[in-house]
Amino acid sequence: MGHVLTELEKKIIASIQDDMPVTERPFFTIASQLGISEEELLEKIRSLCDRGVIRRFGATIRHQMSGYTANAMTAWKVDDDRVDEVGRIMASFKEVSHCYVRKTTKKWPYNLYTMIHAKDEQSCHAIAREMSKKASVDQYTLLFSIRELKKTSMQYFDDDLDE
Repeated sequence: MGHVLTELEKKIIASIQDDMPVTERPFFTIASQLGISEEELLEKIRSLCDRGVIRRFGATIRHQMSGYTANAMTAWKVDDDRVDEVGRIMASFKEVSHCYVRKTTKKWPYNLYTMIHAKDEQSCHAIAREMSKKASVDQYTLLFSIRELKKTSMQYFDDDLDE
């Protein structure tokens, strides 16, 4: 069954689906723009999370601006009965921002994917070797990003809900 959202909840979702303001208190800034208190905003966000309307709330750091100039989507061939165990090991590395399981195909046998961020490509390779050793998985390939073509957050509601 779907969730019925109030107009305020829709405005809150619209305000947090874009980049967060880079301030000491980003929720205070958003709440002020909405004409509510920071406490009310946080309470509403918690409620949306508790109700399952918001399933994931995270931040993405622009890694290039923080000194990480190389990133590699690393595809791993992992036995199906070890995927959860290996996924936990891989996800524990601080250099890994994403860890996913996907279906394989006849031409592409890889089923676990990690995004590794590092200062350069050699470092990505070194991290992958360390991950391989720790998880006892020796079949993998690194796919380096050449250029970022699009990176945006999903838009669920327009900011102009009143119009």
